[in-house]
Amino acid sequence: MTEQLNAIVNARLPRHEGLHTLSISGGRFTRIMPQAEQVASGEHQLDANGNLVTPAFVEPHIHLDAALTAGEPRWNQSGTLFEGIECWAERKATLSRIDVINRATETLKLFSSQGIQYVRSHVDVTDESLTALKAMLEVREQMAEVVDLQIVAFPQEGIWSFRNGRELMKEAIKLGADVVGGIPHFEFTRDYGVESVRWLVELAHKHDLLVDVHCDEIDDPQSRFLEVLAAEALRLDYGTRVTASHTCAMGSYDDAYCSRLFRLLKKSSLRFLSMPTESLHLQGRFDTYPKRRGITRVPELLDAGLKVAFGQDSIRDPWYPLGNGNMLRTLDVGLHACHMLGMSQIDTALELITENGAAALNLCEYGIAEGLPARCIVQNGKTPYEVLLGQHPVLASIRDGKLLVER
Repeated sequence: MTEQLNAIVNARLPRHEGLHTLSISGGRFTRIMPQAEQVASGEHQLDANGNLVTPAFVEPHIHLDAALTAGEPRWNQSGTLFEGIECWAERKATLSRIDVINRATETLKLFSSQGIQYVRSHVDVTDESLTALKAMLEVREQMAEVVDLQIVAFPQEGIWSFRNGRELMKEAIKLGADVVGGIPHFEFTRDYGVESVRWLVELAHKHDLLVDVHCDEIDDPQSRFLEVLAAEALRLDYGTRVTASHTCAMGSYDDAYCSRLFRLLKKSSLRFLSMPTESLHLQGRFDTYPKRRGITRVPELLDAGLKVAFGQDSIRDPWYPLGNGNMLRTLDVGLHACHMLGMSQIDTALELITENGAAALNLCEYGIAEGLPARCIVQNGKTPYEVLLGQHPVLASIRDGKLLVER
């Protein structure tokens, strides 16, 4: 039986000095107070042993419907985004309800063991039967005690370019999708891409839903759908509910264009998600040397005051054959690839897999503060620097005061 805690003692908190006690009642933090010295834990108390306690990890971008399908029916030998889509189209034809439920559930259990309590999963809705979407709606309910799951209606093969694409998106929303997705750079023409962005943002606004678009996931410097997404978000005053995922092409934009673009981005208040492990693997495939990294301008976006979070994107699927659910691995790769290993950047790095991800998911009650749900993790280290050095699994995961994981 899952233990119900009434306190966490000997905890270090981000941006706070010394040890703290976190009192818990009714599944919420009731009091957070400084602790003069190390104390012994009592009954129904968890001893953090001086380790860092942070909000639970957020996985803001994953494809659970495709998880654990790498090599089925064949391996992506070129390592490109486009061959991955071809492989998935073949595997998608064999999907069944139980197939999707089993793989997604297994992956979410892995995530839970790694301290992830919030997940946003893109689910392919370019399927006339919507098999994966219907299965994932069941998974959302079945796993609610260990993870909050947001489901994105994701048109993997396009909205304008796929037969009945718009009708399938509307049906996905009726069935219960939380977020409207898109993939404008994969549409047949630029005009199709622009029209798809405008249409999907209007659709989300009409139904009071969130937006998360696979945007410019390509090295092509002429792929500029981000400006369309930002302009639409600004027009509808919807920016904090709109996420631009990937934006890999921004790494190929020239600085003169970016100067103008950033003015719009700051006005729009978009959220940004970068998937460093997958982008390093998929992008730059058409380059000889020098090879592009294929990652968006993460430090520049952060310096502009915009929220950026890291996600895993895939767990052993046609696009990415690896992955172990450890968000610290993703964070480590991202910091290296983005030249973000200055100590001031390391000190705030955990925000890229916690608070900033929560902002992208538009979570209302997230964090460690009195009155908020008691959802947190005990990291293996006393500082962000120590946590990153070890990249060990979390020592404990607490959800609504219940101890889900303890090592």
